[in-house]
Amino acid sequence: MVISVITSLTNPKIKRLIQLKNKARLRNREGVFIVEGSRMFLELPREETAELYVTEAFLHFIKDKKRLTEQLGLFQNQYEIVSDDVFARISDTVTPQGVLAVVKQKKYEAEELLSGQTAPLLLVIEDLQDPGNLGTMFRTAEAAGVSGIIMSRETVDIYNPKAVRSTMGSIFRVPFLYTDSLTKIIEDMRRRDIAVYAAALHRSVYYTEADYKKDCAILIGNEGKGLRQETVEAATQAISIPMQGKVESLNASVSAAVLLYEAARQRKP
Repeated sequence: MVISVITSLTNPKIKRLIQLKNKARLRNREGVFIVEGSRMFLELPREETAELYVTEAFLHFIKDKKRLTEQLGLFQNQYEIVSDDVFARISDTVTPQGVLAVVKQKKYEAEELLSGQTAPLLLVIEDLQDPGNLGTMFRTAEAAGVSGIIMSRETVDIYNPKAVRSTMGSIFRVPFLYTDSLTKIIEDMRRRDIAVYAAALHRSVYYTEADYKKDCAILIGNEGKGLRQETVEAATQAISIPMQGKVESLNASVSAAVLLYEAARQRKP
C-alpha cells in the first residue's frame, strides 16, 4: 500500500535517508546505498531494491512515459510518497527528479574476479579521489568489456551518491571490490599469469605496444600523484600514452578510457 505523503524532515525514515546520503560508514554498516534519478531508476534491479521514495510530481510526470511507468509497476505500489520540500533535502542533486531508492550493496570476492572469467580484463584503481571520475571509469569499463574492477582502500567510496550517478547503472553490472593491499593482489594476479600493466612514465612502453589479448589488468592511479612507486614496481610493465604540446598528463578517467579501448580493440574477434 502507498502510505500518506511524508511532509516532515523529522520523520525517522527521512532522517535516516539524509544520513545514508552523507555517511559512508552508515551505508557500509547497513549494507545499502542511495540511488537517485529517473535514469538510474530504470536500471534498478528489483530484487536488490530495499526501499523506494517518489514525489507526487514524479508520479504525474511518468504517466505518459512508458518505460518509467513499467518500471514503477514492478514495485507493485511498494513505494512511499515524499513532499517536494522534503525530497529536496534527501536529494544529492541541484534539480531533484523525484525518485530515490535504497539498494542493497553487492559483495564480491577476489577469487570471483581473478578466476571467474575466460581471458579476464581487469581495471585496478589506486587512491582515486574524485567520485565523478570513479563513476565514469565504471561506465567506461563496462562499455570496454572489463570483467571486474579492483580498488585500493583509499579510493573514494563507489557508493558516494555522485559516484553512483556517474556510473549510469554500471555499478549494478560490473563486479568490483576494495582491497587492503594492491601489491598483494597484483602478486596474486601475476602468479595466475595475468599480465599487469601500470599507467606510468618511468621505464614505460607506449600503451599500443602491450599485449592485451591475454589475461591482463590495467592499473590507474591517483588524479594528481599517479600510481605509487611500489605499485608500479609490482606490475609486469609500465605503459604510457604519448602526448603532444605542453600537456603533461591526462585526466585519470580519460587515461583509463584510452587504455581500456585499446585492450578492447585488440580483443575484438
